[in-house]
Amino acid sequence: MGRAIAEHLLARDATVVAVGRREAALRRLTAAGDHRVEVIATDITRPGAAEHIVAAATARFGTVHGLVNNAGLARFAALDTATDDDFDRLLATNVRAPAALIRAALPHLRQHRGAVVNVSSVGGVLAMPGRSLYGASKAALNSLTRSLARELAPDVRVNAVLPGPVDTPMWDDMGLDTAASAALRSSLLAATPLGRFGQPAEVAGWVCGLLDPEFSGWITGALIPVDGGRTS
Repeated sequence: MGRAIAEHLLARDATVVAVGRREAALRRLTAAGDHRVEVIATDITRPGAAEHIVAAATARFGTVHGLVNNAGLARFAALDTATDDDFDRLLATNVRAPAALIRAALPHLRQHRGAVVNVSSVGGVLAMPGRSLYGASKAALNSLTRSLARELAPDVRVNAVLPGPVDTPMWDDMGLDTAASAALRSSLLAATPLGRFGQPAEVAGWVCGLLDPEFSGWITGALIPVDGGRTS
């Protein structure tokens, strides 16, 4: 998803700071020598990461106009088999890191009447047996989005997109074996009225639209499903 978002922004002639744990994937964004891109390979949950990212962004491009919290972690398990470590990691990645990045970027966002877009999930609004802790972390991100939209208005807009099942590399990092992953994908496909998984670009377009003040300057606090009808 992050690559698709970056490509959409570059197509709009924006400058981009791309952050992630996989340096090789990030470097593909700069392979063509595009000087509008800065890449930072780091774990956003480590102490001081948010401040480091914002400092690097401002050192390269001078300021920050918009922030996309796209990093996410999925760990699916029933409550009686879920581990405290997995729950801690879900909260650290899906809730605490976005809050820390918004706080670190806030002076710049306020200066430019900028925007924040959180990439959440339909899991934050649907009842999902066997995925309750993941859903709780995304519900917390949804609540953070709506509350900060009021807290930071009128200077900063805060919205979220709620993707349904999308084909991204996150499927390879869910801790599921091949059979469990296939069963999950099959069940999600059956529950999606449009009958297919989404593509990253289909979500990225909404993310970039919510950053654009000309398109969405009067939208804040919105939780927008981009989910093939999953929540209908």
